Amino acid sequence: MTKELLTTKTQKYRSFQKSLKQCGLGIFTLVSLCLCVSAVNTNAQIAIKGETIWTMAGDPIKDGVVLIKGGKIEAVGPASTVSIPSNYRVFSAKVVTPGLIDAHTVIGLNGYLNQPHDQMGLDGGGTFQPELRATDAYNAEERLVEVARQYGITTIHTGHQPGALASGQTMIAKTWGKNVDEATIVPTAMIAVTLGSGANAQGRSPGTRAKQASMLRAELIKAQENLTKTEQPKDLKSLIMARVIKREIPLLITAESSQDIFTALRIAKEFNIKIVLDGAADGHLIANEIKASGFPVIVHASMARPGGERANLSLENASKLRAAGIPVALQSGYESYVPKTRIVLFEAAMAAANGLSQRDALASITIDAAKILGIDQRVGSIAVGKDADIAMYDGDPFEFTTHCTGTIINGVVASEVIK
Repeated sequence: MTKELLTTKTQKYRSFQKSLKQCGLGIFTLVSLCLCVSAVNTNAQIAIKGETIWTMAGDPIKDGVVLIKGGKIEAVGPASTVSIPSNYRVFSAKVVTPGLIDAHTVIGLNGYLNQPHDQMGLDGGGTFQPELRATDAYNAEERLVEVARQYGITTIHTGHQPGALASGQTMIAKTWGKNVDEATIVPTAMIAVTLGSGANAQGRSPGTRAKQASMLRAELIKAQENLTKTEQPKDLKSLIMARVIKREIPLLITAESSQDIFTALRIAKEFNIKIVLDGAADGHLIANEIKASGFPVIVHASMARPGGERANLSLENASKLRAAGIPVALQSGYESYVPKTRIVLFEAAMAAANGLSQRDALASITIDAAKILGIDQRVGSIAVGKDADIAMYDGDPFEFTTHCTGTIINGVVASEVIK
């Protein structure tokens, strides 16, 4: 893989954004002509032959085979040791990977039309609303979910966007299913919190960093006190904040500047709560402190626009944090403009051109993302018994000329190229 090819890949992505903005449905109509949804059910028996299989559970397998049965991985290994039964549907690919994981996005809540009816990621009714459930706003059939799937993305951590001190809950879903119940695998994953200028994007309090920290502390203290009461409050906000204090769910704290990252770490220590750092543009500047905290980082999209609180954003952020021993995953993040999302595969490709090894870049959107999200027992690697989530490519997934030739989710052929 070369920087020249990745530069071209970046140009392709920018073109992708421009096309969606200018053509609206045109790009989706074109994509739908090239891909189809198979009628294969979860009881299907499938064999995938790969010239290289990145299991992410060990070394890559050359000339390998993956067997799928009942929606799960039945077997994986070299072709010389894994025989394909005669009644299995067979796929072939140059490169086979686990289904990709977008560790933080807002698709499903925010849609590609960029119109009020499909922008459900931020409610203007309050500054601190952790009780808002992502599952009540998620649209499993949103077109951006389909687009992500066609690049091999099978699992997303999505929910309420940055823009308020606490904008709501996040969820984890498969990019498959006709409704939220079919898609969801973790209905409440984290609480989305924002520190810095983004915490008052609606122009209301808290307007300063001190006020943000004060309000967050006040809510955490209230939750602590509620747990000591004989009769505990039953309102939705109290119930969800109690789970934070009991360390059942973490706060997903979007903090870009070192100042805000330090505040997040300080509050987490004060209340002994779990957090996941999100964005962390300045992370590479304070890697030792983040490492000492023990908290993971979902790094902002590699190709995010630097400026403001992201003035120190570096394409080497992910590689430097990982080199420091910090658990790292990549994300498509939140975009305020059309098409409302990035493609996490492209972000990993750029990170691979800026310090991450190919394996580490792939891990940041598969097994490492799964571990941070707490779902690595189900997804993130190709191993016997795990969900049959597979992405197939006709070349190196990080190269410009490569295409995703098929995506399998829960043993279902969710998309495949028509030849």
